[in-house]
Amino acid sequence: MFHFLKKNSYLKDIIPSNYVDIHSHLLPGIDDGAITIEDTLLLISELRKIGFQQFITTPHIYTTVWDNTKDLIERKHKETILSLPQDTSLRFAAEYMIDPYFATLFQNESLATLKENYVLVELSYINPPIQLYDILFELQIAGYRPILAHPERYPFYNSNLNEFTKLRNAGCLFQMNLLSTVGYYGTEATKSCELLLKKGLVDFVGSDVHHTKHLESFSSKILINDLKPLKAAIENNQFFKL
Repeated sequence: MFHFLKKNSYLKDIIPSNYVDIHSHLLPGIDDGAITIEDTLLLISELRKIGFQQFITTPHIYTTVWDNTKDLIERKHKETILSLPQDTSLRFAAEYMIDPYFATLFQNESLATLKENYVLVELSYINPPIQLYDILFELQIAGYRPILAHPERYPFYNSNLNEFTKLRNAGCLFQMNLLSTVGYYGTEATKSCELLLKKGLVDFVGSDVHHTKHLESFSSKILINDLKPLKAAIENNQFFKL
């Protein structure tokens, strides 16, 4: 159930008690997220107070930057859950950078997916790869369903409905970051977020939590006007519930 909603709601107040988060960086010391197991424990504990019930944590796999592998992430996950309360539901996937190395990766080994064949992907914030649509096509030929992480945050798209529609038609589902609704990533990201919600293009949401500053921002007021499509997108995350 959702909490009572009112104008200028705080983000933490619209998180339902059964929320399933599909994007976070909670495994310690593996990317730019949690640094220590103490960080992991703190983030999970505080997020559960807000309403987070299940977590699918998604470390970066980004060649030459975060040279993680599915096996390495799995080992870190097994190590981490030993330190968590027994009632904590923490699964793992990965957030894959679409770069020149990505096609070789998915053509030669299995990917760490959110569920079944649903895989979380991201783009560079500088510019999309030249072969983006070819890679998306090949990814789907390989049997995967791409979910593009935080499309609202890419400055080269900046509320460009035509580009978002083109990505949708190329087979991308969209995962919006919850903190985009409170202005955490800047006004342009919030504008894109509102446009995507208005046009019904947000399939899922994620916390993308890395650290306590992200956590604190859940206490900020929501800046978008219409909460109905946001609530629907949050509810869609139940698709990933165990």
